[in-house]
Amino acid sequence: MGAMPATILIVDDDPHIRQLLVFAFTKAGFATIEAGDGEEALEKVEGHGPDLVILDINMPRMDGLEVCRRLRAGGDVPIFFLSSRDDESDRVLGIELGGDDYVVKPFSPREVVARAMAILRRTAARPAQAGSETEKSAAAQSAGVLRQGLLSLDPESWTARWQGQEVSLTATEFTILRTLLEAPARIFSRDQMIDRFRGPGFAMTDRTVDSHVRNLRRKFADLGGSDVIETRAGIGYRMGACAGAAASS
Repeated sequence: MGAMPATILIVDDDPHIRQLLVFAFTKAGFATIEAGDGEEALEKVEGHGPDLVILDINMPRMDGLEVCRRLRAGGDVPIFFLSSRDDESDRVLGIELGGDDYVVKPFSPREVVARAMAILRRTAARPAQAGSETEKSAAAQSAGVLRQGLLSLDPESWTARWQGQEVSLTATEFTILRTLLEAPARIFSRDQMIDRFRGPGFAMTDRTVDSHVRNLRRKFADLGGSDVIETRAGIGYRMGACAGAAASS
């Protein structure tokens, strides 16, 4: 018997859009469930445990941003936003709240499926959280924990720690941080970062990279890590000293 197909929750108040995406994902071999508003979306996540949520930002009663806030408060299911052309600030806020990616309406259903598959490939690399602390420690040592100052990154368990305290990251945030930490002296342009963690030609914007970097900085700054990622004006980003200093970026 083959593996069970991943389940995609499609959340949009427009039934036509849901129908288009259900058809595209079903054709690609995925299982789908639907929700027509934010409250129903939270119920479906609780009841079905989807592998990824396709989430419209502009919905009545409870918008996608509030749904994202609530989902991030209780878990790390990947979130892929659907956005209108006139709400750029909402798209950026969605990424900073923990969304993994977004696409602007009108969109190609094939593009949505391809980008969702890229997110799922990253999250599929995450191991289950079971096992004793001894087993986890042994796994971390065998994989080789990446370190820079007070920061440690365990690629085996997809765990980031600052001074030993775990920092909750989305799959995209973790991949950006790992890219920088694997070559700490290198300055990565935004295009190079996109190519490294998405694949060449993947439709992700510079603005999205900047939003994820801001989100990473905020999370570590809350723990005293204000020097985790450096900006090189006109060039890109590189790994900071991670010494805990109140550095300006």
